[in-house]
Amino acid sequence: MKDTHMQECIDRCLRCYQTCFGMAMNHCLESGGKHVEPTHFRLMTACSEICRTSAHLMLMNSPHHKHLCRECAEICTECAADCERIGGMEDCVEACRACAESCLAMAA
Repeated sequence: MKDTHMQECIDRCLRCYQTCFGMAMNHCLESGGKHVEPTHFRLMTACSEICRTSAHLMLMNSPHHKHLCRECAEICTECAADCERIGGMEDCVEACRACAESCLAMAA
């Protein structure tokens, strides 16, 4: 059984995965312009993937989750800033920041 902090982190990672991937594949692709600039679009898809993978490693109770959570927090922080810069992506910004906070705690 996972402790409550790990379960919260898993939940936040999965929410961030769902939010970033869904927003990239729908909102960004449909909006075009800055939303589909390669650097931004790659960052969003990288963010969603590392969040999914971090949750997976925590669910497996892998000791490597700490390393991955540290990187996940860094990518989520970068993604939140870039989504905020572009604008109109508040759900992604919020999910990324919550995930980054929880992942930093897990990495400690």
